[in-house]
Amino acid sequence: MQERGREVRAALNVPQSRFLNLPHKYRAYVAGFGSGKTWVGCSGQLAHFYEHPKINQGYFAPTYPLIRDIYYPTIGEVAETMGLRVKVKRGDHEVEVYSGSRYRGSVICRSIDDPANIVGFKIGHALVDELDLLAEKKAEQAWRKIMARMRYKVHGVKNGIDVTTTPEGFKFVYRQFVKALRDKPKLHGRYGLIQASTFDNESNLPDDYIDSMLEAYTPELIRAYLNGQFVNLLTGTVYHQFDRKLNHCNDTVELGEPLFIGMDFNVGKMAAVTHVKRDGKPRAVDEILEGYDTPDMIRRIKERYWEYRDGDYRKTCEVRIYPDASGDSRKSVNASTTDLALLRNAGFSVHAPKANPPVKDRVNAMNAMFCNAKGERRYLVNTDKCPGYSDCLEQQPWAENGEPDKSGDLDHAPDAGGYFIHHDYPLIKPALTINMGMAY
Repeated sequence: MQERGREVRAALNVPQSRFLNLPHKYRAYVAGFGSGKTWVGCSGQLAHFYEHPKINQGYFAPTYPLIRDIYYPTIGEVAETMGLRVKVKRGDHEVEVYSGSRYRGSVICRSIDDPANIVGFKIGHALVDELDLLAEKKAEQAWRKIMARMRYKVHGVKNGIDVTTTPEGFKFVYRQFVKALRDKPKLHGRYGLIQASTFDNESNLPDDYIDSMLEAYTPELIRAYLNGQFVNLLTGTVYHQFDRKLNHCNDTVELGEPLFIGMDFNVGKMAAVTHVKRDGKPRAVDEILEGYDTPDMIRRIKERYWEYRDGDYRKTCEVRIYPDASGDSRKSVNASTTDLALLRNAGFSVHAPKANPPVKDRVNAMNAMFCNAKGERRYLVNTDKCPGYSDCLEQQPWAENGEPDKSGDLDHAPDAGGYFIHHDYPLIKPALTINMGMAY
């Protein structure tokens, strides 16, 4: 078995090997997408079972779907390469590890979305995956809860914690593994950090994986999500990739062409941004701001884009609305009709998700369309026809809580445009085919 373990370690790339050889009690592997984070974390877990059989371990991730979709398949693949096998007990959220018929121990899997639920068990080693996806305060709570589970008093067992995460700005992992060590040098003996790039794992990725990331992400996101660097993602204005001159176009609505209208619901301050597509790429060509309510917006859209004849509006083009998902529940007129139903009844097609996308995903999608890491500006705005939208894109700042600032009423139009962009041009991690499982 030890020989088999050496074979697996030889298959790891250089940063992964360095990480597993760190002597520290607390180890962090901070790396880009596709760099083999979960794979190397699982390798550390299984190596621990070799050295300390029947010392149970823990695996922690932001949500149970991540545990199901990423951890369960990866631990099984890594186990197979190390001559082990696993039994996934989904109902109990546990993974049992065996060498042949010999039981080596169990991994207790828990979501850290609610740190208060991390109670009632003890472990001698933990793997915390994508810790920085949590808000910093919640990540700290989870960290302390996990530390409290490390209770084995067995010779040679460190009761250590491994963290594998993509950097999400200067959040908990940076503060715990970088800043704290600067402030208190004595912690260097306890905390170890390896940063790695997606390029380090390039041989295990599809040929177009990295190129697809360069196309989809902004330069700042590439530094974080490809190079594994800590980057301040909350500096300056929210839509920092928008440039009034470089992102300007002269496109306008042409007779009969379909319109793609993002809409934000705020009684008295409703906003809509009208788009067309040119060669499949979005162009913002008109805006309707300061709408009172949904019926008012419906009237203004029909008035502007449809033909009025014989006392009613005749549909002259397809109008597709991409609304704030909250419009399916809030009532703008009466207790029986939702905003989305009003839009459908008006003759518009409505494209609404069950819930709004995370703000970060919507903002990143917008910035990547304004300018990606290749310097391509795929989302253009007729700044003459959309003066309010353009002003908001230039001026909206970040608030102290890390969210786009809403105090200056600069959020309505960008939110409206963002609902459409995120729906039709979402920022998606390039699909990959797993080679030896090391692409997670």
